[in-house]
Amino acid sequence: MAKLIFGCGYLGIRVAKLWQAAGESIYAVTRSADRARQLAAAGIEPILGDLTRDSQLRLPQGVRTVLFAVGYDRNAGQPIHEVFVGGLARAIDSMPAVVDRFLYVSSTGVYGNVIGQEVNEDDPTQPTREGGRACLAAERLLSASRFANQAVILRLAGLYGPGRIPRAADLIAERPINAPAQGWLNLIHVDDAARIVQLAERLASPPRNYVVSDGAPVIRAEYYAELARLLKAPPPQFVEPDFGSHSALRATSDKRVNPRRMFEELRPTLRYASYKEGLAAIVAETHDLRLSCAREADSENVTQAQKAVP
Repeated sequence: MAKLIFGCGYLGIRVAKLWQAAGESIYAVTRSADRARQLAAAGIEPILGDLTRDSQLRLPQGVRTVLFAVGYDRNAGQPIHEVFVGGLARAIDSMPAVVDRFLYVSSTGVYGNVIGQEVNEDDPTQPTREGGRACLAAERLLSASRFANQAVILRLAGLYGPGRIPRAADLIAERPINAPAQGWLNLIHVDDAARIVQLAERLASPPRNYVVSDGAPVIRAEYYAELARLLKAPPPQFVEPDFGSHSALRATSDKRVNPRRMFEELRPTLRYASYKEGLAAIVAETHDLRLSCAREADSENVTQAQKAVP
């Protein structure tokens, strides 16, 4: 069965490769001609279209699975609500009538400022940040759409992986991290997240909602201490971020997400059971570590629908 991806980026391209390995045909929507050529070279059929501008996209017939994993580029000049909610609305309006699964990548940011408490799929959603509010609005749009009965919502924790280890360059340069040392981080390696998307298509009985994390939350100071050790950098130093800044707003989230439903129903076998295994593998596989970290310093400028590590 053909698959269609909106947002074939950091996460989406890995899902596409898993589907390709299973012999599936993959289409992906992109607004960039350069990206279209890259997708075509990877064996993915590109569809040129802009979800923030095109009222109707010309999509192929015969698509039975849709993955919406659109990221947000802060430098693009588009409001995040328009990208996530308006873009999803245009995608739904453009879709053919019959779809078996509609997979939507959301964020644990929909829970808002839960101070040190545990949350799961049944807990109230009260987002305080713009990104969380946009994700929740998009979830509600999908749940009220003609694809409501085919919808699987995946609320991803902080996504990390090769090429995306924020603050690594700061640690190597001995710059302080502008975030509180305390506070919980909830994480999922991108390769494990891709496999969970694949499982959600196969096994979930929609409509369904899953929190997606490795189930091993970690205090921020412990995470960066381990990263510094792997990078052979000095122990991390922390400073309080400026009030009202993006870093300060992200640091207000201090929750522990419980992915029990995901483990019980989707039954994933994680390659990286926690951040320790994940970071160790990334560092071991990186040939030019310091050059890589310099590039990663800018990784928070372009994010997926789910947040990166704060």
